[in-house]
Amino acid sequence: MFHFSGAFEDIVGYKNSVGVTHRPTPYYQGGTNFTEPLVSVIIPCYNHAHFLPEAIESVLNQTYPAIEIIVVDDGSKDNTREIAQRYPEVTYIYKQNQGLSAARNTGIDHSRGAYLVFLDADDWLYLDAIETNVNYLRQNPDLGFVSGGFDEVDANKKRNIIGAYPVTQDHFLWLLSGNYICMHAAVMFQRWVFNKWRYDTTLRACEDYDLYLSIARNHPVMHHQHKLAVYRRYDTSMSFNIPVMLRNTLKVLEKHSKDLRTETEKEALKKGILNYQKNYGPQIISGLFNQRVKTAQRLEKNDIRLLLKYSPRLMVDFIKHLAKEPVKTLIKKYSPQFLLRSLHKAGIYKDFYEAPRHINKGDFDRTMPFSIRYGFDRGGAVDRYYIENFLQQQADCIKGNVLEIGDNEYTLRYGGKKVSKSDIFHVNADNPKATVIGDLSNAPHVPDNSYDCVILTQTLQFIYDFKGALQTCYRILKPGGTLLLTVPGISQIEYGDLEESWFWSFTRPSMQKAMTEIFPGTNVEVQNFGNVFVATALLYGMGLPEIKKEQMDFTDPHYQVIITVKGTKPAIA
Repeated sequence: MFHFSGAFEDIVGYKNSVGVTHRPTPYYQGGTNFTEPLVSVIIPCYNHAHFLPEAIESVLNQTYPAIEIIVVDDGSKDNTREIAQRYPEVTYIYKQNQGLSAARNTGIDHSRGAYLVFLDADDWLYLDAIETNVNYLRQNPDLGFVSGGFDEVDANKKRNIIGAYPVTQDHFLWLLSGNYICMHAAVMFQRWVFNKWRYDTTLRACEDYDLYLSIARNHPVMHHQHKLAVYRRYDTSMSFNIPVMLRNTLKVLEKHSKDLRTETEKEALKKGILNYQKNYGPQIISGLFNQRVKTAQRLEKNDIRLLLKYSPRLMVDFIKHLAKEPVKTLIKKYSPQFLLRSLHKAGIYKDFYEAPRHINKGDFDRTMPFSIRYGFDRGGAVDRYYIENFLQQQADCIKGNVLEIGDNEYTLRYGGKKVSKSDIFHVNADNPKATVIGDLSNAPHVPDNSYDCVILTQTLQFIYDFKGALQTCYRILKPGGTLLLTVPGISQIEYGDLEESWFWSFTRPSMQKAMTEIFPGTNVEVQNFGNVFVATALLYGMGLPEIKKEQMDFTDPHYQVIITVKGTKPAIA
């Protein structure tokens, strides 16, 4: 192992495993009659050890013999060092993490080749890549670089067809209007260009594009369509980070705009900016919806601002698209507040509620409830408000022979003189008031068509076979008889003996589905009651007198505290 001092004191170099301590000369003695120029292949690697062998071996298998391989480990946390040192032909250099540009510049400083190629650790070269580009540069020594075609594969190595750009002249103008090169490993540079230019370490992306423009502005370059390399594209690739790519591409063009000399160059630049906006704008929109919706994240504020800055027309289309179904649901769920506020002010999105920026938790800043008795000890249970309002509204149905589960308080209160017979169903024979004992989910001893009304409040959650209980209720009702049922949605679990018997919580759709499977036709009415405040109050054990009536009466279907059900057995024709 050896250390570098001065500007490179953070860099640690390693001898390769055959013990080479000197740098190779710029030329390779390939035989007695010729001398081949040395090509340095620089492979920056940051936590891509799992890809690295394929990249290295694609270089070792080249048809061209005079190659040195330099792996620059940019502070990886994986086993990049171990992988690189398995190959005696590889010179391994470790440096502190500073990004791709700095890693490539380090590779340049430690290379000796007459020509340089930069291969990312997750890509690979075709067998004749280096030989092909060496031949072009040897035949055209004034070229600053030569570039060729490439293929693209996805994470599963499924090949995507990439069109090759037939650029034969005016390369600088072509580059201003669009980066026709696209893949860095398909480029071979003359060593002398790096005496003047290096990779810009202030750029998060597109540093290669910046270098192409600098060289092509001052020296002739060449492009051919022979495919040289394979670019591996996957979700975490830099090219998938569209906002970063657009922002840095436009930063590069702005940097080079200061040195444009002719109107033709300025027009090419305008064309390039427009092309990038057209290309990346729709991809930002796609990312705003597809990628972030899939990962259940809110839309990125910086992405939207980038779209507003560089593609305002697309932003208008984006907003129009947001206003249409079924995207309205996505807006509410995934959009940041500032976008919702703008859409609301524009009259496009009306259902806007701005969350308070500071929350005063007050008495709710605790992990234990005020009461564990549903608020009975604070003036009355919150959920009883909905239960008793429901029964009051259905009082006309509480008549004749009535069966109530648990006790007959509601039968007497809301049925009164309309009730001719009141039965109490209870699972426990020790209950002295019970007139019918049994399991409601299996009660064959109760005769069919016996009752005009069955009242079942806040009990179904304790019955494991709750559908069996509903079937019993339907069976024992007289034709035209009514089941009045309430069940908990959001609720505290019972303390004490019933804690282990609380099997279910329900929603309006779940009760609608269960009831319509048993009560035929349109004889079922299901409603939900409650809101976020009432749900919170119930969970904390607040008493009913502590909540305002208008708070109780506001219903938000996203916070269902109580579900009420009215099911009517069809009358015999």
